[in-house]
Amino acid sequence: MKNIGSLNTSKMTNASTTFNQNTTEYDQWFEKHSAVYQSEILAIQQAIPQNKTGIEIGVGTGRFAAPLKIKFGVEPSESMARVSEQRGITVYRAIAEKLPMGNASFDFALMVTTVCFLSDIPKAFSEIHRILKTHGEIILAIIDKNSERGRKYEKGKSTNKFYKDAHFHSTEELTELLRQSGFQNFKYWQTLSRAKETEIEKPRKGFGKGSFVVIKANKV
Repeated sequence: MKNIGSLNTSKMTNASTTFNQNTTEYDQWFEKHSAVYQSEILAIQQAIPQNKTGIEIGVGTGRFAAPLKIKFGVEPSESMARVSEQRGITVYRAIAEKLPMGNASFDFALMVTTVCFLSDIPKAFSEIHRILKTHGEIILAIIDKNSERGRKYEKGKSTNKFYKDAHFHSTEELTELLRQSGFQNFKYWQTLSRAKETEIEKPRKGFGKGSFVVIKANKV
């Protein structure tokens, strides 16, 4: 396996600065691409447990936490955290590799297109494992690097202000890293398998067809 978990502080710092400086443009993307956004929400909803206390790591402007009724978030970008707070979310200014909450604090933790910006993936997964209750759930939503959209983003990331510091991963790679971090009982959902971005797509179980994949696993 590639060394995808190595520490890269510059990547984390650059990404945080970019999102700080372009918060409004980032947030408006979801309005301009409403069908894509709604398709992603529908896929993530399949994995969210009911009546449980969750947190979104890399909550951004709260575009996912708010409609998914997640009340807590972690976000290193100050400007994005403020927007998220305006949407009713309690936000910790922190990074995934060093979470400021106690052991066994949450029933589930969500990360939406955040893994590709992490400085140390194994460390972040270890921290999430620590803050989850026994049998708690981690939910990752990713752009699979082997998908059509993943290849497109990878090819064009040098000219994309938001993804220039990203490193995309496959569903298989992240599944293995989660397993090594003490997670099991994997479930998958996928969406964005069509070329058209103007229609909301219903999610399907599994992966390999859709560009947007949701991975769910339990803490051992």
